Amino acid sequence: MLEDNINIVRAKINKALAQRKTKKLTGDKVTIVAVTKNHPVQVVTEALEAGLQNIGENRVQEAKGKRELLPNGGIWHLIGHLQTNKTKQAVELFDIIESVDSEKVLTAINKEAGKIGKVQDILLQVNVAREEQKSGFLQEEFVALLPKLHVFDKVRVRGLMVIAQATDNPEETKPVFADGYENFLLLQNQVGAGYCDILSMGMTHDYWVAVEEGANSIRLGTALFGLRDYSIK
Repeated sequence: MLEDNINIVRAKINKALAQRKTKKLTGDKVTIVAVTKNHPVQVVTEALEAGLQNIGENRVQEAKGKRELLPNGGIWHLIGHLQTNKTKQAVELFDIIESVDSEKVLTAINKEAGKIGKVQDILLQVNVAREEQKSGFLQEEFVALLPKLHVFDKVRVRGLMVIAQATDNPEETKPVFADGYENFLLLQNQVGAGYCDILSMGMTHDYWVAVEEGANSIRLGTALFGLRDYSIK
């Protein structure tokens, strides 16, 4: 089933790439981050065996339990909100923290990474849709942060993460993803294109729209693995 689902996803990705109206500086290779939140650890193994090397988890504790059982393999992404009291564990566990949603969290990550001699790869989460229930830098906060990024010398800002609004019509997310791409270009201009290379946009319900608008990383759970088991913590 997983291989069939991957083939369906890749077909939609290819169609979206073909529908891009202009060439995107994010390139035409799209990384699938397999979101294994609320799925058993066997799902991680299945994903890795199917060639999905990027694993996404929302919670530090759930990822910790899975990584203890699977100490090697995969590139692990934290995609859920990070509480500052979990920063130390997050820096130890994750290869990429996508959900850096405030200067406070950024400062905490920089501090904890410095303690263990690590340069932590991160994405800045921008709340393009300005939804009150979502985390992330508002547009004006993101712009104000750009000239200060050089201060955080123990992080490597790899790009942006954007979550669009929930809607029954995925096409309505186009403006949000288009703005996300423009913000990615702003970030590249600030920190350089050398390692600023990830625009993480799109989930199960809208990933093909995100790819069309420039995403080169998408976060998929249900599209790959089916419904989650919310008894798994």
